[in-house]
Amino acid sequence: MPHHQEPITPYPTARGPKREQVEMMFNHIAPTYDRLNHSLSLGIDRRWRRKAIDALKPFAPQTILDIATGTGDFAILAAQRLDPDRIIGVDISEGMMDVGREKVKAAGLDNVIFFMKDDSTALSFDNETFDAVTVAYGARNFDDLEAGLKEMCRVLIPGGHLMLVELTTPPRFPMKQLFGFYAHTVMPFIGRLVSHDDSAYTYLPQSMAAFPQAEILVPLLRHCGFSEVQYQRFTFGLSTMYLATK
Repeated sequence: MPHHQEPITPYPTARGPKREQVEMMFNHIAPTYDRLNHSLSLGIDRRWRRKAIDALKPFAPQTILDIATGTGDFAILAAQRLDPDRIIGVDISEGMMDVGREKVKAAGLDNVIFFMKDDSTALSFDNETFDAVTVAYGARNFDDLEAGLKEMCRVLIPGGHLMLVELTTPPRFPMKQLFGFYAHTVMPFIGRLVSHDDSAYTYLPQSMAAFPQAEILVPLLRHCGFSEVQYQRFTFGLSTMYLATK
């Protein structure tokens, strides 16, 4: 049950694969990214992150891989709330991870959280290395979602858990229509204002709209090797959380 479509890219007129464009975009907006994220979601994203991490609490994972870690928000929260031995945050953007390294140091977590550049669709870790894999608001930037999910499954120990949280387009009236206006008018405007990158925040709503909803993603997760898959929609379906067991 493969999921194929033309990739949505940040700079449609530019040449080069999606991965390179996403790397370029995030390196460019890294300095303003955190502020922008919280203002665009009116701070609700913090609550979504907490709920997602707390869903892993019963399993007490000790080694965690945080994919598309960006500026490390999710990794830091996971370190504080789950108290693991080690979290490795991987991303393709050094610019974003540099911001993350500063934040981790400031939080006194640099003996727990480590960053490295890696490609989510071809991870450089051995099979069955991690108790848990997390990806928060980064899966929609993957070059190849199916390849990324298979890689996550591969590096998890048997019985390990994947926690995936993604922004999604609300499925129903009136939130669907309200969100459409917000995403295509308000978001690019605020994005331009704060980050001075016109493409980045037109890309965001487009990549959300293109990301598969639960009805497609649940079977895709099973197809990629996960046995149990549960999901929960937050805030009228603006964000969806998936918990999958290998």
